[in-house]
Amino acid sequence: MSTQSTSQDAPGALLTPSEVASMFRVDPKTVTRWAKAGKLSAIRTLGGHRRYSETEVRSLLSGVPQPRGSED
Repeated sequence: MSTQSTSQDAPGALLTPSEVASMFRVDPKTVTRWAKAGKLSAIRTLGGHRRYSETEVRSLLSGVPQPRGSED
C-alpha cells in the first residue's frame, strides 16, 4: 500500500526527504535538520519515516512565508 500517489502535483502530496533534497540541491540530512530546527514541518509515517508537504516545500522554494501556529 502506497501513501503517495504517482502524481506529484496532487494537492496534499507528500515528499520524501530525498525528493525535497533534490528540489533544494542539498543532502537529505540537511532536510532532516531543517525539520528539527522548525524551518519545515515533518509528518511521520507509521513506520517513523519523515514526509513533507509538497505545498509547504514549494512555498519555501518560492520564498513565500508559510503561516505556522502562533509566532507572536
